[in-house]
Amino acid sequence: MKEVIRNEIMPDLDENYSYLKELFKDNTDMIFRKFNIGKFTGLLIYIDGMADKLLLDDYVLESLMIFGDRLKSIEEIKNTLLTVTDIKEEKKLEAALRSMLSGETLMFIDGMDQCYIIATRAWAARGVSDPSGESVIRGSREGLVETLRFNTALIRRRIRDTRLRIEMTSVGVRSKTDVAIIYIEDIVNKDVLGKLKQRIDKIKIDAILDSGYIEQLIEDNKWSIFPQLQATERPDVVASAVYEGRIALIVDNSPFSIIVPTTLVSLFQSPDDYYQRWIFSSVIRFIRFFAIFISLLLPALYVAVTSFHTIIIPTRLAYTMAATREGIPFPAYVEAIIMEISMALLVEAVIRLPKGLGTTIGIVGGLIIGQAAVSAGIVSPVMIIIVSVTAITTFMTPNYEVVASLRIIRFTLIVAASIIGFYGITLLSLVYLIHLVRLESFGIPYMSPIVNTRSGDLKDTFIRSPLQAFKKRPDYLNPGDKIRQE
Repeated sequence: MKEVIRNEIMPDLDENYSYLKELFKDNTDMIFRKFNIGKFTGLLIYIDGMADKLLLDDYVLESLMIFGDRLKSIEEIKNTLLTVTDIKEEKKLEAALRSMLSGETLMFIDGMDQCYIIATRAWAARGVSDPSGESVIRGSREGLVETLRFNTALIRRRIRDTRLRIEMTSVGVRSKTDVAIIYIEDIVNKDVLGKLKQRIDKIKIDAILDSGYIEQLIEDNKWSIFPQLQATERPDVVASAVYEGRIALIVDNSPFSIIVPTTLVSLFQSPDDYYQRWIFSSVIRFIRFFAIFISLLLPALYVAVTSFHTIIIPTRLAYTMAATREGIPFPAYVEAIIMEISMALLVEAVIRLPKGLGTTIGIVGGLIIGQAAVSAGIVSPVMIIIVSVTAITTFMTPNYEVVASLRIIRFTLIVAASIIGFYGITLLSLVYLIHLVRLESFGIPYMSPIVNTRSGDLKDTFIRSPLQAFKKRPDYLNPGDKIRQE
């Protein structure tokens, strides 16, 4: 049940003091400081650990208490004695308390039916560091952090445009988490912007603890295994998306930004694709897409061939594979599922362990599991090779959420191949393809620009054309200003 807070600020200071004391009772970090300003009485309220006490001591209390005798009227306090740069008046108590719970300081003065909000946010924050989940060979080493204002500053450094807009809103009935909506006014697709704001306004949840909450609450299809929004911790990726006409969401307390709308192709693009020369980038991108098909189809093809279509295997290779499978108690699809589950467990264990220990466990665990499984006669050496190649090709994908989606697809293809061989792989692939074609992200087809082919948009899909060829922004995004390069 939502707490009902009195919204009026009373002229009587003692009445405000008593009400707020009762409202925040049993909170030892809530500081109430009464003091005299000449013939007037003031009250400061702030949260210990979130407000800058040195700023209050040196630029608020000291000047007010020493020079307060010179005041002739209440109105002179703000314009004469308060020597702080960021201060504003607020007549609504609920809005004022929301600012205080974010680290600001409230100052009430006896006889005023409003309060001053003094900018004193000074909580501990993590410094800007290299984004661990999106490493690049060449490019920025700055990553987003958990403090919203640091993140908006990192983006403003890269977009020095007067038309850049950073709109603030709060989400969460209880947490009232700050969320920044970032876009360039004359480039953004207004329809997408309108849909995004509507979906954010409809969120009625107690708390938003990370950007992942918002990602799940505003996506188009909650039942799809494919990520319909792009999450990134790189400010250069955010800036690049905003320049294209997309919209970025920065959520306080989260180092990940959300980019909307998103297409499947954009999830396979890496910042390195644009920081290196186009020939190298195109080759690497082509290899990356080829690796995706290998990671998806290789285990399923092995199961289908060994179970149903042995006739297509060359004779010598068939004898070799049969020899390696001699004594294996399980059919091909069972050993494929066993090794895929073992690999998934190993990957998750490495992710959860401390960094130094995780690397060691990953190498040793992989060797021990593979060697032990072959020695025990549970799986064949060929299956170890297939699972190893599959793992390597899977992690060529830059986006971890896509990696998780590929893992699910791979499992289902193995099951389909174990039932009716190549036909199962073909039918299930067709089902996934139909789902992808029907999927949308804020009204933009998820398979753009492949499904609505435009020659200009295909310059940045399976290969990357020279930068000189990027004359226009992606047409499928329907940006306001279509010209990117004169």
